[in-house]
Amino acid sequence: MNHITFWGDHGYTGGYILCVQASRDLELSFGRFRDGRPVAVPAGVYAYVGSAMGRRGATALAGRLLRHATRSAGKPPHAIRAALAAALAAAMPETEPPAPPSSKRLHWHIDYLLDELDVAIAAVTVVGAAERVESRLARELAAVPGVVPLLPGLGASDAPGETHLLRLPDDALAGRPLVNSILWGRQMERLVVRRDTGSSLP
Repeated sequence: MNHITFWGDHGYTGGYILCVQASRDLELSFGRFRDGRPVAVPAGVYAYVGSAMGRRGATALAGRLLRHATRSAGKPPHAIRAALAAALAAAMPETEPPAPPSSKRLHWHIDYLLDELDVAIAAVTVVGAAERVESRLARELAAVPGVVPLLPGLGASDAPGETHLLRLPDDALAGRPLVNSILWGRQMERLVVRRDTGSSLP
């Protein structure tokens, strides 16, 4: 089953939510977060909310998402990457998505989690928009009962006071139905427009 869903009416910029499955308990550092001290990451489902507002390369939505689905040198990419590349190309015919990178240098907080082989991107929700929507998406997710920050400030180094890496309830079914229900039920203004490329609502 395809776990890639597109919302919004804008092409190469906007926000996104990655639903991430950690198959075992982990302890890892998130770069300079908390001075590099290891953080406990219990096995479970997480949502990472991000944005990409550039026009090309890794600063545009397609490039940013393909980068997320790539691990550092010598490690295999996430299994969803090939399907993601195809879905992005179909959903954004007005642009030419870049080729997936062969590897990446760890930089953002989320990079350190996604580089683990026991962590997999289970679903991707793309919200095409001309303005930044990640803060609003993160707030909507955080307001759902059972959704909690992994640690305050994590995943939001460029948004002080926010947290963009959230633990989802264990019964969230890889997070996809929960994310889609929020976008549908909260009536995110123009963002409720949903493309049919990718997958259907639960």
